[in-house]
Amino acid sequence: MHPEDQDSLLKNWLEQQELAERMLPIIGKLYRDRGVVLRCYGRPINNASTIDLLKAHRFVKQYEKKALSIKDSYTVLEALANLDLAPARVDLGKLTNAYLKQGGDLDAFLRRELGDIVGHGGPLLKEPQDVVLYGFGRIGRLLARLLIERTGAGNKMRLRAIVVRKGSEDDLQKRASLLRRDSVHGPFNGSIYVLPEESAIVANGNYIKVIYSNDPASVDYTQYGIKNALVVDNTGKWRDEEGLSQHLRCPGVSRVLLTAPGKGDIKNIVFGVNDGELTPDDRIVSAASCTTNAITPVLKAINDRYGIACGHVETVHSYTNDQNLIDNFHKGARRGRSAPLNMVLTETGAAKAVAKALPELKGKLTGNAIRVPTPNVSLAVLNLNLNKEVGAEELNAYLREIAMFSDLQEQIDFTASTELVSTDLVGSRHAGVVDSASTIANGNSCVLYVWYDNEMGYSCQVVRIMQAMSGIHLPTLPAAEAV
Repeated sequence: MHPEDQDSLLKNWLEQQELAERMLPIIGKLYRDRGVVLRCYGRPINNASTIDLLKAHRFVKQYEKKALSIKDSYTVLEALANLDLAPARVDLGKLTNAYLKQGGDLDAFLRRELGDIVGHGGPLLKEPQDVVLYGFGRIGRLLARLLIERTGAGNKMRLRAIVVRKGSEDDLQKRASLLRRDSVHGPFNGSIYVLPEESAIVANGNYIKVIYSNDPASVDYTQYGIKNALVVDNTGKWRDEEGLSQHLRCPGVSRVLLTAPGKGDIKNIVFGVNDGELTPDDRIVSAASCTTNAITPVLKAINDRYGIACGHVETVHSYTNDQNLIDNFHKGARRGRSAPLNMVLTETGAAKAVAKALPELKGKLTGNAIRVPTPNVSLAVLNLNLNKEVGAEELNAYLREIAMFSDLQEQIDFTASTELVSTDLVGSRHAGVVDSASTIANGNSCVLYVWYDNEMGYSCQVVRIMQAMSGIHLPTLPAAEAV
């Protein structure tokens, strides 16, 4: 390449970088002041870095003929900032490409496409929804991060307290340190400090009371100014109505969400699939499991188009705290063997649990799990017999459209990469990611590979349920297309 052409490449990059830097404060202000959550073809760009923003624009090549020009999206973003918008999820990338195809007056185009939220500014809730995290392990800390980063006009859920058993005299400092640093998900994006005299953690200005208790029924939350709280139980110790009802006996608590499969008649909600079953009268709800959340949206999409006669689900799952670091007693079969040293064949209830969210698949799926020596990101292998014949190309094209343009676009992601491995998906906020390069389809049978960050992806699904239970319903614009 000629030196002048090389210089031109660098100049173009620097110009794009400058525009991205100018976009970031506008994106932040739209969220803080108006509650507008921005994306670029499904990729979140709130709290993004300059490089993340540029990468999101290049990602558009997976769905369009070329990457999205940041010059074009910057023009649309500036116009968005001048409108009186109500809280919503707005895909800046799709909006920009739609405008480029239609042309005309930009302000008129935006007012037409975003008509449901233009001129309707204001918060979604009259007052914030108090949230308490009961348990502060892997999922609890990720939920804390997600709640803290969402503090703004469009999100009225406020993390008021966490409840844990006191582990040591310096317990508060250790809890704060675990929130600040994470070996898998990296450092906390912001500032954290403790107030020892008040037993509290302050994270990005959010005051979080740390309550020590060994009994879920013995906390009076009202003494901390907490009322009508949504308690998210991350312990997994109580999974039936009787056990979880202990939370409801505490003053200041109105509802409970379990971050594990619920037993008995408790509703197991997979957001995007059966969240329409939630009612204001539901006081105890389950968010099912990470695997159930990963596979159910994909299974729904497949069943809607092709019909599923039967199938088997095999999950290749990262090890969890339930397993042992070295060989030791465990009540579960095989789980007593060292997690970092073994692949451990075990059972999973995820396949059967699908039927709680998708009753039409009851009795049609079997499942097993293989725990493997990785700390995060898992893979579900769906071996399905369909009611219709389909080829791999057609199946991938259908799932690609579902991932980008349907009501399941928050749950299902799609990749065509032939080089992707598990660590590339740490931090994925989708429930599952279809690995299209591995799809096998022949006649009435198919095999699909679905990756999922079993910590972050699941936690994002939990937050979506929390929002629904709190009355926070953000419209997604441009509206999803029929697929």
